[in-house]
Amino acid sequence: MKLGPYAVDVPVMLAPMAGMSDLPYREICRAHGAGYAVGEMTTCQPQFRTSRKSATRWACDAELGLRVVQLLGADPAMMADAARYAEDSGAQVVDINMGCPAKKVLQTACGSALMKDEALVARILEAVCAAVSVPVTLKIRTGWDREHRNALAIAGIAEQTGVAMLTIHGRTREDGFRGEAEYETIRTVKAAVSIPVIANGDIDSGEKARRVMALTGADGVMIGRASYGNPWIFSEVGAALGHLPERKAPGLEERHAVICDHMLRHFDYYGGARGAVTFRKHLSHYLKGLPGSEALLGELFATSDADVLGAAVSRYFERLQDDEQGLG
Repeated sequence: MKLGPYAVDVPVMLAPMAGMSDLPYREICRAHGAGYAVGEMTTCQPQFRTSRKSATRWACDAELGLRVVQLLGADPAMMADAARYAEDSGAQVVDINMGCPAKKVLQTACGSALMKDEALVARILEAVCAAVSVPVTLKIRTGWDREHRNALAIAGIAEQTGVAMLTIHGRTREDGFRGEAEYETIRTVKAAVSIPVIANGDIDSGEKARRVMALTGADGVMIGRASYGNPWIFSEVGAALGHLPERKAPGLEERHAVICDHMLRHFDYYGGARGAVTFRKHLSHYLKGLPGSEALLGELFATSDADVLGAAVSRYFERLQDDEQGLG
């Protein structure tokens, strides 16, 4: 798939997710098959660019894949300025968030709230596309609510203003993440525009990705929540769509190795104490469903020492592997 001057060889993508899709997480997902990964959304307001949180959400030269910065805002001039800042900071792609349904985002008339004002959507897209030389992409939902599914109209505006790729989550703002995603709207949009269209929402297996691609005719898929504690989903989906070789499901040894790899990257990026605290959410996903994990998580959530955290995880997996071998 072409994205401006870039080729996306494996159009199986990691979605932007606040608090999750930071640089260490993107690198882990890439190592396990993601061909494209979008950073956490960052506000376009300039006064927050150097805050501790926002500073990690701009482009990083160390990133191995395409550097994609996602912007959140509602003012065309401010969004254009932020896009220029992102490009100057090393972003190779600028993504615009018009899909987030979070209350605190909607209260500032950003995210999916923008879908209510198609004229404003056009002004934002025109301003951002004119401000930068890198590809501009857009992420939306199917509409503000089920009575106002206007993804097709927004897609037309995006194509006319020069947007290089469109990602559609198969729910409205009203739906949040409830119920099941629908893909008919994505199929309708794909049939109407010539730019690449990416399907997003409830894609949690290779088989589901095949069905969604067959139904929508999309150019790729984007995966978000299904990747929590499961970076292997990208290789599974990549194989199912014919882009990657088949791989076995991870055993305990591989699962432990990936957690350690992710942990080291995370601690190196954030520092030990902050990293230990912020990595807990990842551990809760990685360990979900494993024997005795509830007790371990109670222990892990009580420490902010990176060494203690790592040692406890290693002891836990050693016990699991010993039990597994004993059963064998």
